[in-house]
Amino acid sequence: MGGTRTRLHVVSDVHGNTEALARAKEGADALVCLGDLVLFLDYADHSRGIFPSLFGVENADLIVRLRTERRFEEARALGRRLWAGRDREAMIEGAVREQYAQMFSAFPTPTYATFGNVDIPALWPEYARPGTTVLDGQRVEIGGWVFGFVGGGLPTPMRTPYEVGLEEYAQKVEALGDVDVLCSHIPPEVPELCYDTVARRFERGSAALLAAIHRVRPRYALFGHVHQPLVQRMRIGATECVNVGHFAATGRPWVLEW
Repeated sequence: MGGTRTRLHVVSDVHGNTEALARAKEGADALVCLGDLVLFLDYADHSRGIFPSLFGVENADLIVRLRTERRFEEARALGRRLWAGRDREAMIEGAVREQYAQMFSAFPTPTYATFGNVDIPALWPEYARPGTTVLDGQRVEIGGWVFGFVGGGLPTPMRTPYEVGLEEYAQKVEALGDVDVLCSHIPPEVPELCYDTVARRFERGSAALLAAIHRVRPRYALFGHVHQPLVQRMRIGATECVNVGHFAATGRPWVLEW
């Protein structure tokens, strides 16, 4: 790959930014995507996403306010009222399929991808083309380094589509064994890495990832999920922990070269 040196571009939280995704590998040997392809609701622009397309911007404004104020029961009650009499699962799946058709067509070759917490893993095999390798609790060698991937998130009051239990998530982390680079959608459970300064809340991090960083001592731990982190990167022992950035907003991949 790319002669004696390897250059990797890493993205996370694509949330519908198809145009930038198509350019994300330019100048690199491969692209790594750490999930969250779907745009259900853009917290920066409430007119974008599946939710406002179905229920309008005013309802999007309201549900964002309720969630930001951590009034989750009221947000769920609003959702129940809006979805009453509609086939919620079928409508969301149809909208996600439209987004996935565009997203997966934009993936360059080669791409190594795992799921985010708002993704629907069961649909990925239908859209992943040759050249896109989907990994979850699995390893792959890129440029002589071993990369391990853990997809999804842990249970939260948001109840996003791909949240898995603590034990199942820990088993996926354990299955990776020794890796040079630990790739996940959510961060390790470190307060500075989990706090979103704009949403003003802690996102869910993983104690299993943190334990693996201490035990395995990978060169890097790469993740996304927290869009505006208090701390973007920090060293834990031998490991450089990096939030690769909110790709939907920046359109810029994080670069890893060795």
